[in-house]
Amino acid sequence: MKENKFRKIVAIEDVLINDAAKERLQELAEGVEMHYDMPDSDEEIIRRIGDADGVLVSFKTKISRNVIESCPGIRYIGMCCTLYDENSCNVDIAAAREHGITVLGVRDYGDEGVVEYAISETVRFLHGFGERQWKQRKYELGGLNVGIIGLGTTGRMCADAFRFFGSNVHYFSRTRKPEAEKDGISYLPLHDLLKTCDIVLTTLPRNTYLLQRKEFEIFGNGKILMNTSIGATFDIEAIKEWLRDNPDSFYFCDGTGMGTLKDEFATFGNVIYTPSVAGMSAQSTERLSQKVIANIEKFLIHKP
Repeated sequence: MKENKFRKIVAIEDVLINDAAKERLQELAEGVEMHYDMPDSDEEIIRRIGDADGVLVSFKTKISRNVIESCPGIRYIGMCCTLYDENSCNVDIAAAREHGITVLGVRDYGDEGVVEYAISETVRFLHGFGERQWKQRKYELGGLNVGIIGLGTTGRMCADAFRFFGSNVHYFSRTRKPEAEKDGISYLPLHDLLKTCDIVLTTLPRNTYLLQRKEFEIFGNGKILMNTSIGATFDIEAIKEWLRDNPDSFYFCDGTGMGTLKDEFATFGNVIYTPSVAGMSAQSTERLSQKVIANIEKFLIHKP
């Protein structure tokens, strides 16, 4: 039986799939075009897509309504990243839906690396294993109050990891998580969590700006904020004011959490930035690649 194919698949930026997945793409489309740099405008995205009926995109580049309406051949957009919901998505889902375009994302491929980043950076900082140390005396994770804001997959995995090391783990989420509470992860309202916890992690969907000036005032000095989300989870001026006024507080993030804000934090000595993407590894690339291909195959079966 002949396999259904796309006419042309275009990856409009580096979508971080492995060679095996690229080889499979050649079997799933008459033509494949891969790009490895980020397009700098809608016009460039439109040029790259051209007459392609399949598009691949990572979490970095926005596919706007303008792009969708300018490329009438698109049938499928494969997001080589997590698709949480329409509000946090870098693809205009509403426009895609109006034009009959299927948009599929992947989940649960890079969480393990994020958890390892959170634990390793925290331990290094508490013990002074790197260039910096949190307080004059070294600290273990055991007995410290750790808060997780957003208890999705990554948040729950981080919570479990900190609990393994003996931390008192609390969480805040839009919805209560009874299973987590049964396992000893206690719910606190946001402001109570900020008052209580020494270390707070934000593990939130993109474009969720939960921490404003009031929240940073409550959080106070001598604290650690770690962001493992895609982009900021706070008002930028509010966190800069907090970092200026509380020199014994620290902000940690990786390349994904920093997003486009690197220049904003350039003068702050209490920002500890890891340029690499915490969730990317050989194993996560394999998981991502398999799920991207599985989504394409599923689409071709149901919408040949």
